[in-house]
Amino acid sequence: MSQQTELPELDSVGVLRFAWRQLTSMRTALILLLMLGVASIPGSLFPQRTQNPIQVGQYFKDSPELARWMDRFYLFDVYGSPWFSAIYILLFISLIGCVLPRTIEHFHSARALPPATPKNLSRMEHHSAWDTNGTELAAARAWFKSKRFRVLEKDGSISAEKGFMRETGNLFFHLALILVLIGISLSSLFGMRGEAIINVGERFVNTPTSYDTLTYGKLYRDADLPAFMLTTDKFDAQYNLETSAPEDYTLEVSVLEENSSVVEKKIIKVNSPLTIGNTRIYLQANGYSPVITVRDSKGNVAFQGPVPFLPQDSNLRSIGAIKVPDADPQIGFVGSFVPTYVRDANGGGALSAFPKALDPRLLLAAWTGDLGLDSGIPQSVYRIDTSKMLQVGLKSLKPGEIFEYPGGSITFEGYIQWVNLNFVAD
Repeated sequence: MSQQTELPELDSVGVLRFAWRQLTSMRTALILLLMLGVASIPGSLFPQRTQNPIQVGQYFKDSPELARWMDRFYLFDVYGSPWFSAIYILLFISLIGCVLPRTIEHFHSARALPPATPKNLSRMEHHSAWDTNGTELAAARAWFKSKRFRVLEKDGSISAEKGFMRETGNLFFHLALILVLIGISLSSLFGMRGEAIINVGERFVNTPTSYDTLTYGKLYRDADLPAFMLTTDKFDAQYNLETSAPEDYTLEVSVLEENSSVVEKKIIKVNSPLTIGNTRIYLQANGYSPVITVRDSKGNVAFQGPVPFLPQDSNLRSIGAIKVPDADPQIGFVGSFVPTYVRDANGGGALSAFPKALDPRLLLAAWTGDLGLDSGIPQSVYRIDTSKMLQVGLKSLKPGEIFEYPGGSITFEGYIQWVNLNFVAD
């Protein structure tokens, strides 16, 4: 009569050990890595508050009930959500618990001598025996050495061992993955990323209000921003005359740091960022800012200055919006800036033939009415909602020309270039 063996019940310590072994297995690490990839998909499908708050606001405007439910599941802040952080932290713990013990064990194994030959070869599954003439050990030693085996000679026997490189490479890969995760974690906690469009000739003071977009790590504060002032002195762009492809961008800047009275001249290129303290400044993009003057019906200046336009193609045909809320009634201009003006042969409108401003034109459509700036809803600086406005005119302007419309006029004074700088501290 057979007896069944009853397994003892696990106490709390045993349960914790079992859970730890399951968490730190390579299978669990692979499952968590797959889950992390799947969990990041919503971040690319839905707009994120840290990257596109205007589009998030549009979600709440178009579908408020659906947007509220999406917000409850952190679909507008995927990478900062509790469930994404939980997967990330579990993956981090799983990799450390799996890789570090294996690394220590492998290190000791690699440093240890090969195991001694057994005294009783018959106990080995695969073995053979034959008579020798006394030169076999020397021949075996030479052969093993030529094949980069580690050799141990003892009591008239020889043992050899190799095959550590595959495991070494495997462990190096996983250790590198852990270092990448650590770097991402530190960056998400103590890092900062921001972007700013700066007209050439203008100053940038490193304060939160100077940025167009600014994202802090969880533990980064306004006081951690280094104090400096940067002036964009000159920007030079070189293009291939045949293909219009960019060949070189050079930005000359003047930098004044905190507790210093010396203004330093620096150069920023696309692959050569400027470093100030722990902040790196990259040259990201460039474009044009038409300089305009808007006057009301009495000739008073309602708006004057450069307005950045957003490039739409490689030849820097750009679109933008000029909003004049101080005019009565409010006036807005939907515009297109063309650096080198040509007409589309198929009747498709104005095109740019070259990125440099060889024959610039400013194409404007004037709209009067409520610009919606007091609605409390975020809106793009490059577009105007004309659904509640009335179009009062269309005009193509060269530098120096004036467009007169009912209620005022706009003058195209000229243009300046702008640069988009990316500020990174991680």
